[in-house]
Amino acid sequence: MEIKQQLRLSQQLVMTPQLQQAIKLLQMSRMELAELVQEELLENPVLEDTLEGGDAREVASGTVDESPTIDKQIERDDKQLTDSADKDKKEDIDWERYLENHALQQPMPTFRRGRDEDMPGVDQTLSVGEDLVDHLAWQLRMGEFMEDEQKFGALVLAQLDAHGFLKMDGTPAEEIVPRFAAEAGLHPEDAEEVLKMMQQFDPVGCCARSLQESLLIQAESFGMDELVMRVLQDHIPDLEKRNYNKIAKALDVPVEEVYDIAQVIGDLEPRPGRNYASEEPRYITPDVYVHRVGDEYYVVANDDGMPKLKISGFYRAAMADDPKAKEYIQTKLRSAQWLIRSIDQRRKTIIKVTECIVEKQRDFFDKGIEFLKPMILRDIAEAVEMHESTISRVTSNKYVHTPRGLFELKFFFNSAIRRDNKEDIASESVKQAIKKIVAAEDPQSPHSDQKIVEILRDRDIRIARRTVAKYREMLGILSSTKRKKYF
Repeated sequence: MEIKQQLRLSQQLVMTPQLQQAIKLLQMSRMELAELVQEELLENPVLEDTLEGGDAREVASGTVDESPTIDKQIERDDKQLTDSADKDKKEDIDWERYLENHALQQPMPTFRRGRDEDMPGVDQTLSVGEDLVDHLAWQLRMGEFMEDEQKFGALVLAQLDAHGFLKMDGTPAEEIVPRFAAEAGLHPEDAEEVLKMMQQFDPVGCCARSLQESLLIQAESFGMDELVMRVLQDHIPDLEKRNYNKIAKALDVPVEEVYDIAQVIGDLEPRPGRNYASEEPRYITPDVYVHRVGDEYYVVANDDGMPKLKISGFYRAAMADDPKAKEYIQTKLRSAQWLIRSIDQRRKTIIKVTECIVEKQRDFFDKGIEFLKPMILRDIAEAVEMHESTISRVTSNKYVHTPRGLFELKFFFNSAIRRDNKEDIASESVKQAIKKIVAAEDPQSPHSDQKIVEILRDRDIRIARRTVAKYREMLGILSSTKRKKYF
């Protein structure tokens, strides 16, 4: 064992902070980029988001005004702006005259309310919809419940899922009520009575421990007949499988009557808390537009709503006399310039990749989704002379608005399905073909997966049955047994 020094040469990839920032910006979505720019505008005093200003170096819509060196630019602007600042200091403000004019101004006109019926209603002024738990908690407070019963009810409402069912991870359904009753200091039988009363709250069927219990509560509340109650009580699995003949034999009734019962049960609400879902809608803003002019397609970046960045000289003039302040401004200036150039490079890369996609998928834009061609990341990477990882970052969470609709850039990349004596077809085109076959089938005699395979084979598309099942599940299409309609 000994200690010695060795000199070794090695090569390794070192990612500078500027390169890391460029890669981070490249894979950001439009909303994430806008948030980042707003944060930089707050933290970096050199950045501005307005196009006004004569002496500042403007960067509008991603264009950069190149200068010989940053230091020379700072020195030139510092001298010019310092002279301007000294001139402004000589002009003092006449505060007495300002206050006198302010006192003589007419008061601002007050808003005069009209009649109450002319004002908007409460439902038109609410910014946030009512939550399911809040709606049920209001009914719990308005009911005639004791303190321990209200505590039990609060524990129940805290465990409701988005659909209004009472569920607790790791706890069987039959043990939830006794557990909450012990915690609230309530007898288990009294707790069951309180739960039954809560299950009659609006909307009816909430606070149930299962779908079957919720449907039974709704059926009893709506006064449905005994046969409906028996089907819900004993034949839910057969009803789900649409085994109507077995249900008719067990109930000793005609199968047509079972059809009527199934139709009545189908009108019940399987998710009683659906109308109080608090999920906010997701709005998508395209990053690029594809416009068709004549027979040509043009790709245009969507710069609406994005700050137009420029480098301001105000703070440099204010801190020109302090060497430490000057060093601070130089650091912020370099950071601002790198941010602007990275955004500009991101914009140009997205446009370049989108133009290549439009060129390779020209048949899709001209004729429709049936003519979508197979394409992988390598095809675009070789065409634009970039790495596949860069293309993957560019196309992630980026959307393009086309004459055919709004699509994610990832949509245009599909695996190839071989065809006999014809060109390969994209997997997305096969999905759409399956969707059209299912839409055109007889509802009372739907096509099985094997039948869909045979229909596609007649169109020179050869895929396995399990592939059809996988594509069908991706499209949200049920199996043939569940698609069949009996009435």
